[in-house]
Amino acid sequence: MAFAYFHFYAELNDFIPPPKRQVRIDHCFAERTSIKDMIESLGVPHPEVDCIEVNGKPVDFSYIVQDGDTINVFPISATAMTTPTMSVRPKPLRVIRFVLDIHLGKLMTSLRLLGFDTLYRNDYEDEELARISSTQERILLTRDKGLLMRSIVTYGYYVRNTDPQHQIVEVLRRFDLFKSVLPFKRCLRCNGLLEPVAKEFILDQLPENVQLHTNEFHRCQNCEQIYWKGSHYERLQQFIDLVMGNG
Repeated sequence: MAFAYFHFYAELNDFIPPPKRQVRIDHCFAERTSIKDMIESLGVPHPEVDCIEVNGKPVDFSYIVQDGDTINVFPISATAMTTPTMSVRPKPLRVIRFVLDIHLGKLMTSLRLLGFDTLYRNDYEDEELARISSTQERILLTRDKGLLMRSIVTYGYYVRNTDPQHQIVEVLRRFDLFKSVLPFKRCLRCNGLLEPVAKEFILDQLPENVQLHTNEFHRCQNCEQIYWKGSHYERLQQFIDLVMGNG
C-alpha cells in the first residue's frame, strides 16, 4: 500500500470533512492514479484548484501520484503563496458568462439584474449543464460539488453561501466583477438584452396608469417583455446599491 500526504489550503477546506481541515491528510492508495482524480476523491472539485505542488515542484493534473509524495493544493485565492508558472487554471475567459443549476434561481435574477449573461432553467439535467458550460465556455455556478467534478467542466465555482443576497456578493468578489456591473441592461425573464422602445409602439400593452404617467420604456429583444421605472424599480435600485456597497 502506498501513501501520499496532502495539504489543502484556504477555501479548499470547505470540501474536506471537518476533522481533516487545515491538517496533513495521509492518503493511502493502491492503483496508479492521476493527481486530479486523487484530489477529487478527497472531495475537492478540479475547477476550484489553481495550482498543485508535489515535493516542492509544480505539476499539472496529469501527474501520476507516487508513494511518499507530499502534495500541496492551492485555490485561486492563495495565488500570493505560489508563482504564476504553477497554475493549472485554464486561460481566462474573454467574456464572463454563466450557467446556473436549479438551486440558484434567485442568484440568476441578481446576475441578470446586474447585466451578466446568465443561463438558467429549472429542468436542466446535470449532463446538460456540464455540456453547456463546456461548449459555450460559461462558468458553471452550482451548489452541487459532484457536478463540478464532471470531466468536461473547465470553468466552474461552488457557491458557498445559501442566502441569495450573500451569494451575489460572493460571486462578484470571486470573479472580480464589481467594475463590470451594468444594471437594467438584460431581461430578468429570458436573459435577452433590453433596448429603448417608443411609447406609441407599445401603448396598447401598458396599464392605464402607466400610460398616463410614464414615458421611458425598454423592451427585451428576445421575448418582448416591457420594462419601465415603476415601484419595483426603486426596490431593485436599493438592492443594487446594497450589493455594490459590499464591493
